[in-house]
Amino acid sequence: MAGYARGAVLLARSDPAAALPELRAARQEWQRLSSPYELARCRVLIGRALRELADEQSATTEFAAARQVFHDLGAVPAEQEAAHLLTPAAPGGLTAREVEVLRLVAAGRSNPEIASRLVLSEKTVARHLSNIFTKLDVSSRTAAAAFAYENRLV
Repeated sequence: MAGYARGAVLLARSDPAAALPELRAARQEWQRLSSPYELARCRVLIGRALRELADEQSATTEFAAARQVFHDLGAVPAEQEAAHLLTPAAPGGLTAREVEVLRLVAAGRSNPEIASRLVLSEKTVARHLSNIFTKLDVSSRTAAAAFAYENRLV
Protein backbone atom coordinates (compact mmCIF):
# COMPACT_ATOMS: atom_id res chain seq x y z
CA MET A 1 0.00 0.00 0.00
CA ALA A 2 2.91 2.36 0.73
CA GLY A 3 4.25 2.05 -2.83
CA TYR A 4 0.78 2.68 -4.22
CA ALA A 5 0.43 5.77 -2.01
CA ARG A 6 3.89 7.09 -2.95
CA GLY A 7 3.07 6.61 -6.63
CA ALA A 8 -0.31 8.33 -6.23
CA VAL A 9 1.31 11.32 -4.52
CA LEU A 10 4.01 11.62 -7.17
CA LEU A 11 1.37 11.43 -9.88
CA ALA A 12 -0.68 14.12 -8.15
CA ARG A 13 2.48 16.27 -8.08
CA SER A 14 2.76 15.90 -11.87
CA ASP A 15 5.79 13.63 -11.71
CA PRO A 16 4.64 10.54 -13.64
CA ALA A 17 8.19 9.41 -14.41
CA ALA A 18 8.95 9.06 -10.70
CA ALA A 19 5.49 7.60 -9.97
CA LEU A 20 5.82 4.77 -12.48
CA PRO A 21 8.50 2.66 -10.70
CA GLU A 22 6.62 2.97 -7.40
CA LEU A 23 3.35 1.94 -9.01
CA ARG A 24 4.91 -0.94 -10.94
CA ALA A 25 6.46 -2.29 -7.73
CA ALA A 26 3.09 -1.97 -5.99
CA ARG A 27 1.43 -3.79 -8.92
CA GLN A 28 3.83 -6.69 -8.55
CA GLU A 29 3.14 -6.89 -4.83
CA TRP A 30 -0.65 -6.85 -5.28
CA GLN A 31 -0.26 -9.56 -7.91
CA ARG A 32 1.88 -11.66 -5.56
CA LEU A 33 -0.74 -11.25 -2.84
CA SER A 34 -3.55 -12.24 -5.25
CA SER A 35 -5.46 -9.00 -4.58
CA PRO A 36 -7.25 -8.33 -7.87
CA TYR A 37 -9.13 -5.17 -6.85
CA GLU A 38 -6.01 -3.44 -5.50
CA LEU A 39 -4.04 -4.64 -8.52
CA ALA A 40 -6.63 -3.10 -10.84
CA ARG A 41 -6.61 0.19 -8.89
CA CYS A 42 -2.86 0.26 -9.27
CA ARG A 43 -3.17 -0.40 -13.02
CA VAL A 44 -5.45 2.62 -13.32
CA LEU A 45 -2.77 4.83 -11.76
CA ILE A 46 -0.10 3.26 -13.97
CA GLY A 47 -2.30 4.05 -16.96
CA ARG A 48 -2.65 7.65 -15.83
CA ALA A 49 1.13 7.96 -15.45
CA LEU A 50 1.71 6.46 -18.88
CA ARG A 51 -0.84 8.82 -20.42
CA GLU A 52 0.96 11.76 -18.80
CA LEU A 53 4.18 10.46 -20.36
CA ALA A 54 2.47 10.38 -23.79
CA ASP A 55 2.42 6.56 -24.01
CA GLU A 56 -1.26 6.29 -24.92
CA GLN A 57 -1.05 2.71 -26.21
CA SER A 58 0.38 1.36 -22.94
CA ALA A 59 -2.04 3.50 -20.94
CA THR A 60 -4.98 2.02 -22.84
CA THR A 61 -3.68 -1.49 -22.14
CA GLU A 62 -3.56 -0.76 -18.40
CA PHE A 63 -7.03 0.83 -18.35
CA ALA A 64 -8.55 -2.07 -20.31
CA ALA A 65 -7.01 -4.68 -17.99
CA ALA A 66 -8.26 -2.78 -14.93
CA ARG A 67 -11.72 -2.41 -16.43
CA GLN A 68 -11.97 -6.14 -17.05
CA VAL A 69 -11.02 -6.96 -13.46
CA PHE A 70 -13.50 -4.43 -12.09
CA HIS A 71 -16.18 -5.94 -14.35
CA ASP A 72 -15.37 -9.47 -13.18
CA LEU A 73 -15.54 -8.34 -9.54
CA GLY A 74 -18.80 -6.44 -10.03
CA ALA A 75 -17.15 -3.17 -8.99
CA VAL A 76 -19.41 -1.00 -11.14
CA PRO A 77 -18.19 2.52 -10.19
CA ALA A 78 -14.55 1.51 -10.64
CA GLU A 79 -15.39 -0.20 -13.94
CA GLN A 80 -17.12 2.96 -15.16
CA GLU A 81 -14.10 5.07 -14.22
CA ALA A 82 -11.75 2.74 -16.11
CA ALA A 83 -14.11 2.70 -19.12
CA HIS A 84 -14.15 6.50 -19.12
CA LEU A 85 -10.34 6.58 -19.10
CA LEU A 86 -10.22 4.33 -22.15
CA THR A 87 -11.43 7.19 -24.32
CA PRO A 88 -9.19 10.24 -24.43
CA ALA A 89 -11.50 13.18 -23.82
CA ALA A 90 -9.34 15.83 -25.45
CA PRO A 91 -8.45 16.21 -29.11
CA GLY A 92 -4.93 15.41 -30.16
CA GLY A 93 -4.55 12.82 -27.42
CA LEU A 94 -3.90 15.54 -24.84
CA THR A 95 -4.21 14.70 -21.18
CA ALA A 96 -6.43 16.74 -18.87
CA ARG A 97 -3.36 18.48 -17.42
CA GLU A 98 -2.03 19.28 -20.90
CA VAL A 99 -5.38 20.84 -21.78
CA GLU A 100 -5.15 23.00 -18.64
CA VAL A 101 -1.67 24.16 -19.67
CA LEU A 102 -2.76 24.73 -23.27
CA ARG A 103 -5.73 26.85 -22.16
CA LEU A 104 -3.40 29.08 -20.17
CA VAL A 105 -0.97 29.31 -23.10
CA ALA A 106 -3.88 30.33 -25.33
CA ALA A 107 -4.79 32.97 -22.75
CA GLY A 108 -1.30 34.45 -23.17
CA ARG A 109 0.18 33.25 -19.87
CA SER A 110 3.94 32.73 -19.51
CA ASN A 111 5.49 29.54 -18.12
CA PRO A 112 6.07 31.11 -14.67
CA GLU A 113 2.46 32.31 -14.58
CA ILE A 114 1.18 28.86 -15.59
CA ALA A 115 3.38 27.21 -12.97
CA SER A 116 2.06 29.51 -10.27
CA ARG A 117 -1.57 29.08 -11.33
CA LEU A 118 -1.42 25.28 -11.51
CA VAL A 119 0.97 24.88 -8.56
CA LEU A 120 3.64 23.23 -10.69
CA SER A 121 7.31 23.81 -11.23
CA GLU A 122 8.37 25.74 -14.33
CA LYS A 123 10.23 22.60 -15.43
CA THR A 124 6.98 20.60 -15.30
CA VAL A 125 5.18 23.28 -17.32
CA ALA A 126 7.98 23.17 -19.91
CA ARG A 127 7.66 19.36 -20.07
CA HIS A 128 3.91 19.63 -20.59
CA LEU A 129 4.45 22.17 -23.36
CA SER A 130 6.99 19.91 -25.02
CA ASN A 131 4.49 17.04 -24.90
CA ILE A 132 1.73 19.29 -26.27
CA PHE A 133 3.93 20.47 -29.15
CA THR A 134 4.84 16.87 -30.00
CA LYS A 135 1.27 15.57 -29.84
CA LEU A 136 -0.11 18.44 -31.90
CA ASP A 137 2.87 18.51 -34.27
CA VAL A 138 3.37 22.24 -33.75
CA SER A 139 6.48 24.23 -33.02
CA SER A 140 5.21 27.37 -31.33
CA ARG A 141 2.93 28.62 -28.59
CA THR A 142 0.96 30.52 -31.24
CA ALA A 143 0.27 27.36 -33.23
CA ALA A 144 -0.70 25.50 -30.05
CA ALA A 145 -3.06 28.35 -29.09
CA ALA A 146 -4.59 28.25 -32.58
CA PHE A 147 -5.22 24.51 -32.11
CA ALA A 148 -6.90 25.25 -28.78
CA TYR A 149 -9.24 27.77 -30.39
CA GLU A 150 -9.95 25.57 -33.43
CA ASN A 151 -10.86 22.66 -31.17
CA ARG A 152 -12.91 24.77 -28.74
CA LEU A 153 -10.65 24.09 -25.77
CA VAL A 154 -10.89 27.76 -24.76
